[in-house]
Formats: sequence, C-alpha cells, structure tokens
Amino acid sequence: MGLIDPHASLHLWPDKLQQVQHDQLSAQQFGEWAREQQTLLAALPPKYEQVLLNLLDRLESSALFTDESCSFSQSDLLDSLQLWADKAQQSLDAQAVR
Repeated sequence: MGLIDPHASLHLWPDKLQQVQHDQLSAQQFGEWAREQQTLLAALPPKYEQVLLNLLDRLESSALFTDESCSFSQSDLLDSLQLWADKAQQSLDAQAVR
C-alpha cells in the first residue's frame, strides 16, 4: 500500500486523520500507515520525513494517555499532521513546475 503515487497518498491524508479523530483508526495504525508511504517520503526533501516521524512519535505517545495527563494534545498533533500534508503537497506541486 505504501507504493502508491505521492499525490494519491497525500489525497488519503484528510480521511485517515479524520478516522483517527473519530476513533475509527488508532494513532498507532495511522503511524504505521504513514510510515509505509515510502514513495511519498522519497519524493519530498529529507526534512519532511524527519518532521513527520517526530509528529508520529508524539501522536503515538499522546494516545497512551488522556489529554489531561499528556503534554501533547492529540487534536493539535492531528492539526500539525494536516499542516505537514498541506506543505508536502506544496512541495510536490513546486517540484512539478520545475
């Protein structure tokens, strides 16, 4: 599943994040899926993978605690992951123009 086109992979992000928000997909399952998106990660500058892995680690850690006892807000992390996807889309679009 991780070998799909980078644009197609990014197209799935909003739905996957929404599934996490609505407890239809665990943070760990989302993290596993996101890490499998090797075609996407290979198409982006290396800093994108570093940022993504950091966000995923924090998201998975936040899932182990309630919001009150964790220093990471899951909703803030999901927002950050959507922002990451938006910036990744901009980067892919900029590469396509070159």
